[in-house]
Amino acid sequence: MPSPLIFIVLNKYRLKQNIDYTDILIYIRKIVRSVNLETKRIQRKHDISIPQLLTLTFLKKQPDYQSTSTNIKNYLMLNSSTVTGILTRLESKSWIAKIPSNNDKRSTKIILTIQGLKFLDATPEIMHDVLSQKLEKLSPKKLKELQISFEYIISFLDIENVDASPIFVGGTNIANIEDQN
Repeated sequence: MPSPLIFIVLNKYRLKQNIDYTDILIYIRKIVRSVNLETKRIQRKHDISIPQLLTLTFLKKQPDYQSTSTNIKNYLMLNSSTVTGILTRLESKSWIAKIPSNNDKRSTKIILTIQGLKFLDATPEIMHDVLSQKLEKLSPKKLKELQISFEYIISFLDIENVDASPIFVGGTNIANIEDQN
């Protein structure tokens, strides 16, 4: 029996009756290419990396627009030194502030500034938010089928231990970006 991912693709596109493995490879390549192009576009247009944008978005959703570097690290699924670099760059642009905690002087609160909030409001919606909204509309059964399909692909590629930071954004016509390259 074919993978549930194949049924989803067939239901969406209804292009081919007999799908083979090369079609799946092409679909994966399309996803990877779209993410890479969108990442470059955001970097060029807004002078911000996707992890920096995700950090600002995370802070915006937190109570009082603040969190800790540990919470940010866990959200982004990145290592501490990478998050430190992200926070340093955001602080240099005055989009965040680092404030010592009142309770524990060893801990620092990371706070989204007004400038950071204004910048964030002017940037495009993040693709993983758009995808999350669409996934929430799926039935639990379809969601589980999709999860199993991706788990198969991840296992086939032997990438179970790769960091999985949500690094994609939406709102781009990929054909236009490819024409510019």
